[in-house]
Amino acid sequence: MKLGFVTYQIGKDWDIPTLVDMCQKTGFTGVELRTTHAHGVESDLSITQRAEVKQLFSDGQVDIVGLGTAFEYHAIDPSEVKRNIEGTKAYAQLAADLGCQGIKVRPNGLQTDHGIPKEKTLEQIGRAVGECAKAAADVGVQIRVEVHGRDTQDPVNMRTIMDHADHPNAYVCWNSNFGEVVNGSIEDNFNLLKDKIGLVHITELYKAAYPWRDLFQRLKDIGYDGYTLAEVADSPDPERFMGYYKSLWEAYQP
Repeated sequence: MKLGFVTYQIGKDWDIPTLVDMCQKTGFTGVELRTTHAHGVESDLSITQRAEVKQLFSDGQVDIVGLGTAFEYHAIDPSEVKRNIEGTKAYAQLAADLGCQGIKVRPNGLQTDHGIPKEKTLEQIGRAVGECAKAAADVGVQIRVEVHGRDTQDPVNMRTIMDHADHPNAYVCWNSNFGEVVNGSIEDNFNLLKDKIGLVHITELYKAAYPWRDLFQRLKDIGYDGYTLAEVADSPDPERFMGYYKSLWEAYQP
């Protein structure tokens, strides 16, 4: 497995040269670029600009692991769902142009408060994911659905979403949510989704309430050799913090 980080919090204000420099200093080898942040890697980049971004990371020997978008498909308004689907397709093309393997999308809740049955929204989300996965497959990019959102982060509901997506290019981004730990174990919830894991987010490794060593062993057992991406809070001394984080990550490896 490889170690990178998500620029949702740490790195959110860094430009691309700073991202590359910090990776080189700390031994992180990849990043998931959160869209709308200071790096400016967005779908309005020209072909020339896309090539320049790709070259900057390549020259620094840092992988663009993926693009971390906030596209979601649970809205009641069909036009809003469609807007998110089309946005997903546009960022899949951006990912392809940058040479990265996937983009992250998410569910972000249900509509039961509005009287819409849970099952209907899960099916709606899943069908949207399936459409996106099919389009992204045409450009060689994975769709990675983050295990995210109130209620939708329940692995049982995420399994339902993936079943409705029904496409081999639809993966989950395991999100290391503390709520999936039951009696100290992630076994049952991990087993629900292990056949669809395409990316892994990890969080505060010092918090023993999450069985980190067990997670890494389970990932190894299914043959996962991709990135585990630190999604953690910013630090006033990021270089020092990232160095400690990497050391703890290495200590947990099976």
